[in-house]
Amino acid sequence: MAGVFDKNSKQYAQRRPRYPKEWFSMLASLTPEHKVAWDAGTSTGQAALSVVEHYDQVIATDVSKTQIEHAAQHPKVCYLHTPIATTEDELVNMLGGDNSIDLIISATAVHWFDLPFFYSFANRVLKKPHGIIAVWTYSYDVRDLEKSMKMVREAVLPYSDPKTYYLLERYKKLPFPFETVGHGSEGSPIELDMEIEASLHEFVESFKTGSPFIEAKGNRILSSRLNDC
Repeated sequence: MAGVFDKNSKQYAQRRPRYPKEWFSMLASLTPEHKVAWDAGTSTGQAALSVVEHYDQVIATDVSKTQIEHAAQHPKVCYLHTPIATTEDELVNMLGGDNSIDLIISATAVHWFDLPFFYSFANRVLKKPHGIIAVWTYSYDVRDLEKSMKMVREAVLPYSDPKTYYLLERYKKLPFPFETVGHGSEGSPIELDMEIEASLHEFVESFKTGSPFIEAKGNRILSSRLNDC
């Protein structure tokens, strides 16, 4: 996965949408302490830069060194490259030890993870009993472009990694073995509107940062369909 997003990290940082500030305020309200948050799979730091408004420190990790190099800097965000070879104990030490994290977030990234390992590890580093883990994704629902979007989705489908299955299903089938705190649960994620104003060009450029498009970048049919939307 890291290799896929290494190819367009600069564009990813520029084009991926920001999440609503209200979302992070809600998450912060769920943890009694606000010392450390961990952004797992931070990519270029979109979520880290928002959640840091509520915590003393955010540790933002990613397997892609190139993505982190393009992340916007913040004095309270510590970006760490965590290659696949990073051991569990090494990662625990990076995060401050067992029972050390108030909030774990993963923004449009958890579907890439080894889920059993990640969930077991999350239970290890979350503070007991009040640590919170939240994962989420988003999808493109564009008014007046339903037909074009369907055509593009069909075009990129052959280039989609199997791990994106959970994303395509909007995390409705994502395993999530944690007790609900009233904001979604396994099989029943909450759905929220995230309205973004963008020109058609900006939307297309954002869509191009997706992994299927990156894999199919040299395919003339796909490029033509995107340009015709």
